[in-house]
Amino acid sequence: MAADLSRPDERSAVLESSPIVDILVTNAGGPPAIPYPDINIALWHRALELNFLSAVDLIQGVLPGMIERRFGRIVNVTSVAVKKPVEHLELSTASRMALTGYVASVSRQVAKFNVTINNLLPGTIFTNRLRELGPVAEKMIEEVPAGRAGTPEEFGAACAFLCGSSVSFLVGQNLVIDGGLNRSTL
Repeated sequence: MAADLSRPDERSAVLESSPIVDILVTNAGGPPAIPYPDINIALWHRALELNFLSAVDLIQGVLPGMIERRFGRIVNVTSVAVKKPVEHLELSTASRMALTGYVASVSRQVAKFNVTINNLLPGTIFTNRLRELGPVAEKMIEEVPAGRAGTPEEFGAACAFLCGSSVSFLVGQNLVIDGGLNRSTL
């Protein structure tokens, strides 16, 4: 089913079409890179709807069934920018940080039902989004200790890991996949 998940009515249609969901991966395209003085309230609303509220709505839609079946895996694709903000990506960073906070709380409430919610934080994965960032992306790639951007296949393997049935003790975490770009120890 094709749907614009930034629209509440289309999210509802998706949830109605899939009554039994064991694995949910949320992933929305990022808002445009815009200098902070040029960001208006309409852009904030769009970013929050796209990167925060759409994920929350889908998560809340599938959690009751997962809890009842005593199994569920939810992975939200956010961004390494929640740990290392990038200039001109304030819309993306702030809306994804809101999702990070939501997951930190809710994941711990549903873990006892064998339902895990974690975030996957890509940094420099060679996708269309990275290409769209142009010079910002080039600068990011230059700083990657691995010396390159990651591949979609590497990213997919990390996501599959978080969705596995044996990963029931990984709860509310933020797995960074960026070739070492984020230099924090925690």
